[in-house]
Parts: sequence; C-alpha cells; structure tokens
Amino acid sequence: MIKAGIIGATGYAGAELVRLLLGHKETEIKWYGSRSYIDQPYGDVYRNMFQLVDASCMDDNLEALADQVDVIFTATPQGFLASVLNEGILSRAKVVDLSADYRIKDVAVYEKWYKIGHKSPQFIDEAVYGLCEINREQVKKARLVANPGCYTTCSILTAYPLVKEGIIDPDTLIVDAKSGTSGAGRGAKTQNLFCEVNENMKAYGVASHRHTPEIEEQLGYAAGHPITISFTPHLVPMNRGILATEYAKLNRKPDGSLPSYEEVKAVYDKYYKEEKFVRVLEKDVFPETKWVEGSNYTDINFKIDERTGRIIMMGALDNLVKGAAGQAVQNMNLLFGLDESEGLDLVPMFP
Repeated sequence: MIKAGIIGATGYAGAELVRLLLGHKETEIKWYGSRSYIDQPYGDVYRNMFQLVDASCMDDNLEALADQVDVIFTATPQGFLASVLNEGILSRAKVVDLSADYRIKDVAVYEKWYKIGHKSPQFIDEAVYGLCEINREQVKKARLVANPGCYTTCSILTAYPLVKEGIIDPDTLIVDAKSGTSGAGRGAKTQNLFCEVNENMKAYGVASHRHTPEIEEQLGYAAGHPITISFTPHLVPMNRGILATEYAKLNRKPDGSLPSYEEVKAVYDKYYKEEKFVRVLEKDVFPETKWVEGSNYTDINFKIDERTGRIIMMGALDNLVKGAAGQAVQNMNLLFGLDESEGLDLVPMFP
C-alpha cells in the first residue's frame, strides 16, 4: 500500500483528494494535515466523511510527515511549499504540489505574477509539470510534481494539439474561461459570499490573471517558441466546473485554403484517441460542464469559422477533479507505476 499524507486536507481540493484516495485500492491516507483544524476529527469538518474517516486533523510539519509516508500532497496556498521544501524531504517522499510554486520555470516570472519571493528556486528545474497527457514519461521519473490547476489544464489541453502541429497561430489565441466558485477556495471572502455570487457572472483578473504565464509557457513549448495569449477568467454561480472557449487564427495551407474539419479532427485524434481522460466529442456536439462533473474527464471539441478564418475550441472539466485532485492522483499513479486510472474510474454525475 502507498502511504499518503495530505497538507491542506480541509480545503476543497484537499477534501477532494481525501474522497478520491478513500476509493483508491492501493493507497492509505496516514496524515490529514490542516493548520486550521488541528486535533479536530476530520469527519466533523466534513460530515460526508462521518464513519468513513476516524482520524483527526494534524499540523503541516512536512519533516515529520516525510518519515511516515511515501507521497505528500500539498493542497496549500502559493508560497507554502516553497518555504519549507528541502532535499531531506524529497529524499524520503515524493511530493505532488497542487499550488503554483514549481509550475513556472522562470523564477522572475513567478515572482512578478504571484507577487511573492520564491524561497526554494533550486528545485524548480527538476520539478515536472504534471499534465499527464503531455508529460507522462517525465512524471514517472520525478520526485517533485507541479500539479497544474483547473484553468490551465483545460486551456492547455484544448489547444495543445493544434499548437503542436502548427494548425493555429498561437499568438492570436484568446482564452475565455469560466469557473464555478469552488475554484476560489474555501476561505471566507466577501466577494465569494452567496449574495455576491448568486445571479451574477463577472470577469476578474482581466489582463492580469496569474495563470496566464503558465498557459503561455506550456503552449510555448508546444509551439517551439515563446507565445503571448489573451486570457480572461470569469466566475459563474455554480459549485464545480470549468468551460474554456478559445479562439485562434487558422494557418492556411499552401494553396490558401483552410484546414478541413476532418484534418483538424485527425490532429486531435492523433494526440487524444488513446487518452482515457480526454474525450474528443462528435461533430457539432460541444462540451458542457454538467457532463464531466465529479469525473476526471476533459471533454473537447471545435468549430471552424470559415467566414473569419478562425477556429473556436472548447473544453470542459471538473475543476476539483481533473483540474486539481484527480490530476494529482493520476500523477501519483504514474509515480508509483500503477494503472493511471486507479481510483479515477468516476462516472460523471448528473443531475
């Protein structure tokens, strides 16, 4: 059995990790870390865990935790892991970090967008960006995995094949993404109160959202050169889900014509046909958050707009599963040589 510890077990992503790992045949949770609820029974914090989890919450001492487990999940705010990670911890346990501390390779870019100093940049180069469908082989050999977030996972997977194959001009890429409120975390914030969110939709982080450089960096690797995109997130009044609608200029073929539906579909199939957790939908069937809720799937499709010479790409996922905890479990499975889908055979919930 793989012994796992979770730091940040009482946040939304941490609680989702608990839910998934309780259904994982090869894993045992040994540490429910939560600075806010130390010594309180986990089942009192989340009543859905009553009689399922009999442990109490512990602190966030990674040094002690590394001696007791094989893998540490850190579902913590930006800056926490970077402030405490050291070689001793990494030599004793593998780490899957759900924050952004090791996702961006350029320290200056991280510090500019997150507005905090990075306390352990020596580990950035070895950290593997844990988007399994793209970096599967690198994840298998890693000690430290930078688990991508929800907006980035959806945005990157939706456009990646077309960027990689040169079907679109990536510098024309516009990402319009919408998220359920659980993506904002469990902390008490006025802007996330029911009366502030209900019956409302708003853009935020306009031209300044900190996931922008992460999307640019990863799609830049696919393009083979740095790219610049426009990314605008929106908050919508639902619990879960990400829907990304992306627009880009199609590169014309030598004869001046646009790629056909069949040609674009063949590119998506080349990258995703064998991927369990990416579903490329049938023609003119477009992703909806309700069809991926509670699952580790990402649904993707596209529409060519011949009038404008652009393509509209769409992706949907559950921000707490494939966008956070599910992807973290998928990464853990790769790290320990397990079936990648172990613990993740989750049928989407509806209604």
